[in-house]
Formats: sequence, structure tokens, C-alpha cells
Amino acid sequence: MRCVLIVVLLLLAGCASVPKQTQNACAIFEQRDGLFENWRRAAYSAEREYGVPVAVLMATIYTESGFRHNARPPRTKLLGFIPWKRQSSALGYSQALDGTWASYKRVTGRWMAKRTDFKDAIRFIAWYHAESNRKNGIALNDTYRLYIAYYHGHSGYSRGNWSATSKAGAKRAANIASNYSRQLKNCGSW
Repeated sequence: MRCVLIVVLLLLAGCASVPKQTQNACAIFEQRDGLFENWRRAAYSAEREYGVPVAVLMATIYTESGFRHNARPPRTKLLGFIPWKRQSSALGYSQALDGTWASYKRVTGRWMAKRTDFKDAIRFIAWYHAESNRKNGIALNDTYRLYIAYYHGHSGYSRGNWSATSKAGAKRAANIASNYSRQLKNCGSW
């Protein structure tokens, strides 16, 4: 019984760690191909449901959280050195804000979805990008523009005054999506 408990705890601990090779989509999926936590299956399921390519979804997560399940924005400093409030309510793989996440759960009926769960987070990103397509006419494979809309929101995207930070993030996301797309074509048999 004790051995079973130790094995279960080790398996759960492995789920929370960041994949070691985040620059390679095939390696990420190989590292997270468990029975309960299968990232490849979750990513392709989100692609089928919303039409957003897996490479775009994975690049968004890479850019937003670096595949850290509990990622949060840094805290501001009070008096220059005392940790204070966070810059936003962003949390998890997707870095979704509280209000946007609540809206997603209400619209989709996925009340049990958690931002710290990869399957829920990648589905959220696919949904959000599909909404960017519907509201702003952004092609589902245009990683650069989808990321800008993800960063600034749908209204912020349509206003067009995008920050240098979002443009840099969008360029990074587009580059990694291009790499992921190329890699996924050569992953071998799934």
C-alpha cells in the first residue's frame, strides 16, 4: 500500500513540472503522454473543436506561461522593496484573467474548468482564438494577430494601438508556432 501511494505521488508531481524541452513540440508531447495527463490528445481535441492549429495553441502557452501550470504575473513593490499586489489576475498555462475565465466558463458551460489544468487551458485558448476570428476576422493560423488580440483583448485589438510588449510577444509566438508546426509534421507516428 505504501509503495502504491509513493508511485501515485511521484506521478502527480511529474504532472506539475515544466517539460524539459519546450522548444520542441514533439518532445513536449512525449514528456506529457500519460494516461490522465495527455497533452497531445488535449491539444488535438481543442484543434478539432475550434479549428485553431495545435502549433498556434502551443505557441500561445509557450509565450504566456512557459508551460508553467501556476504561472502568475510578478508582484509590484511597495516602497520599492516590499512585495505587494500582482499586476493582474492572470493565472495558469493560459494566463487568463479572472473575468475572461469566468466568461469562458459561462459561455461554454465548462463550470469545472481550471486555469492550472493543461486540458482546460488549451481549450480556453482555442476558444479565445476562435472568438478573435469571429469578432475581428483574424485567420485561425495567423499566430501574430491572434496573439495581439489575446494580449489586448478583442476591443483592444480592434482599436489598433498595440504595445511594443505585445508586438514582441506576438513575434515570439509566431516564430515558435512556425517551429512547432514544422516539428509536428515530423514527429513520427502517434
